[in-house]
Amino acid sequence: MKARYILITAMVLVLDHLTKYWVSATMDPHDTIEIVPGYFSLSYVLNSGVAFGLFADIQSHWKPYLLAAMAMVAVVVIVLYSRRMPTDRVLLQLALAVTMGGILGNFADRILHGNVVDFIELHLRDAFHWPTFNLADIAITTGIGMLLLDTLRHSNNSEDRDEAGAAGTQG
Repeated sequence: MKARYILITAMVLVLDHLTKYWVSATMDPHDTIEIVPGYFSLSYVLNSGVAFGLFADIQSHWKPYLLAAMAMVAVVVIVLYSRRMPTDRVLLQLALAVTMGGILGNFADRILHGNVVDFIELHLRDAFHWPTFNLADIAITTGIGMLLLDTLRHSNNSEDRDEAGAAGTQG
């Protein structure tokens, strides 16, 4: 992974931790501040699970370490994949850097505190409530979306090359 992508990963990690620190320093757990009533709140939640609170109910002193190990496996896979992919695939490399920054942000929380600070809450009055999340989660989701876009873009390019190659051999 090139230095500029490592810098992006670091920026995501730092921004994630600055926002989590701000929430931890200014709010008590389970406090809620309505930003846009009925739609958007800041709610300080300590999440011992993974995305959307999955596995939060599992009680084991090994859980933080197991979840942290899964994050480290993901980071190793991202680094190895990044090294094998062409550096001119900017969207792919950016997607991997952003995703890794998010994974490392939640990983650091899990190792340091045994849980992850979530604080962004979206809802549609009482009809719909999205699980509380944080900037690391946004980075992971955004990075995966960018990865899908890059994959679609490059799968279309390979189909175009295949068709051009087939047309060239028929004539």
